[in-house]
Amino acid sequence: MAFSQRNKISISFSSTGMTDVVFNLLIFFMLTSTLVHPTALKLLLPKGSAQTSAKPQTTVSITADQRYYVEQQPVTLADLETILKQKLGSNPDTYISLHADKSVPFESVVEVLNIAQANNYKLIIATTPK
Repeated sequence: MAFSQRNKISISFSSTGMTDVVFNLLIFFMLTSTLVHPTALKLLLPKGSAQTSAKPQTTVSITADQRYYVEQQPVTLADLETILKQKLGSNPDTYISLHADKSVPFESVVEVLNIAQANNYKLIIATTPK
């Protein structure tokens, strides 16, 4: 009597299921990466016709010739962070009002924004009424 095997092991590999999983993961990561904004700054930007209810503790001004002032005192950009720390401390509910001339390059405003973010200060950009 000769016995024969009924179950033969197939040597071929079906990658259909693996392809579906990889495709679904690709779609998931593409969708979630568009929802994340890691470089976004949290700012309080008042509209030109409305007033904000927050009271700033101090003001930082940038003139058209890129001179920096804390209230009425002229400062350099290198000293701006230390002067703000001395004046305001490390209170997380501190508001700073930023007054920048409209001809000031955006890079100068971003430098002040970076100082405010590094010290957890909230920044209000002052505008003129419409």
